[in-house]
Amino acid sequence: MSVRLDKWLQVARAFKTRSQATRACSLGRVRVNGIVAKPHRNLGIGERVEIERGDWCQILEVRVLRDKPVRKADAATLYVDVSPPRPPRDPLERLVARTMRRDPGSGRPTKRQRRDLDRWRRR
Repeated sequence: MSVRLDKWLQVARAFKTRSQATRACSLGRVRVNGIVAKPHRNLGIGERVEIERGDWCQILEVRVLRDKPVRKADAATLYVDVSPPRPPRDPLERLVARTMRRDPGSGRPTKRQRRDLDRWRRR
C-alpha cells in the first residue's frame, strides 16, 4: 500500500491542512530519503521524511500509512520522530520582534510610524 505524501503529512499532523503540505512540497521544503519530493509522490513504510522549518529540520520515519484523518492521539503513532532538538531562539530576535509590534486597535500607522517600521525591518 502507498499513500500520497501530501495526504500523509496532513493526516500525521505535520501540517494543519493538505494545501499547506502541498505548498511546502512544491517549494522544496520536504525531502523523502534525502531527495526533494513532490506532493504526488507515493510514500512507503520505513521511508524518512525531512521537513525544513526555518533553521530546524524535522525528521520523521514512516511507520503506518493512512490517508483518512485520525484522532490527534493516534496521529503520533504514524511515525517516529528522530529530529534533533530545536535550536534555542536568539533573545535579541525576540526583543526586535517585540518592538516592531503595534497595539491592536491603534488604527493605521501614520507616515512617520511607517517609516520607523521600515527602518526597523531593514536592519
